[in-house]
Amino acid sequence: MTDQQLLLLQPFLDYLKFEKRYSRHTVRSYQDDLVQFLDFLQITFGGVEWKDISASIIRSWMASQKEGGMTSRSIRRKISTLRSFFKYQVRTGALEISPVTQVTVPKMSKRLPGFVQETDMAQLLESIRFSEDWKGYNAKLLFNLFYATGMRLSELIQMQPGQVDHSKGQLRILGKGNKERIIPVSPQLIALVKEYEQEKKKQFEKADPYLLVTEKGKKMYPKYAYLIVNHYLSEIKTLEKKSPHTYYDIHSPLILPITEPASMQLKNCSVTPAWLLHRFTLTILSKS
Repeated sequence: MTDQQLLLLQPFLDYLKFEKRYSRHTVRSYQDDLVQFLDFLQITFGGVEWKDISASIIRSWMASQKEGGMTSRSIRRKISTLRSFFKYQVRTGALEISPVTQVTVPKMSKRLPGFVQETDMAQLLESIRFSEDWKGYNAKLLFNLFYATGMRLSELIQMQPGQVDHSKGQLRILGKGNKERIIPVSPQLIALVKEYEQEKKKQFEKADPYLLVTEKGKKMYPKYAYLIVNHYLSEIKTLEKKSPHTYYDIHSPLILPITEPASMQLKNCSVTPAWLLHRFTLTILSKS
């Protein structure tokens, strides 16, 4: 940053640092964006006074960023920097109106959710084997709950035994904003939960009051679940994203119907490949 640029930007940077109390890294990010914009003005127009900067100049800068391969997300962030800067200029009386008000930011490109191919999932479910230690118990229940319910990872690790209704075959899930929903599940999954709870009482004298706990009897944490899921999904070579959110992306629109057939036993799992693949197909269709 040149001395002239520093002189132009310093009051705004001080405002971010001392009044807005932004972190050093955030202030540096604003500074870098503004210096880049000033460099563009100098190279393209030979320098422009603040009062002469128009929406068309900003659009030209946006176009140059796009041609340079910058993503829409990054351009939106840089426009946000300019918006804050010119808003400050209006506030201090340096400008009467911000030129950014007439600029339309580019739309964000939507990322398609990761999902598992039907053939890959069938292969995984047919070959999956869980170890006989506590981590194996966790992996077994974790996989079954994810596949049968499509709940979020945060919802799963927050679950408590009291949220499982063994008699009705239902799970009571507390989602975002403490909104509650009821998910019917198969008798086999209920039996698996019961087996897990019984084994937990044998393993630990006093475990944390959550359904899923670690080998130390402590509440399961996100990274623990992620490592388990990633370990088994690593067997699917065609899947780029390997995380619990892959399951949520696949199953979230669906709730298991109460009329599902009772025979869903799959070796160590509680559902059949045909049933799972049926759900995957419905999910893909529901998103198309």
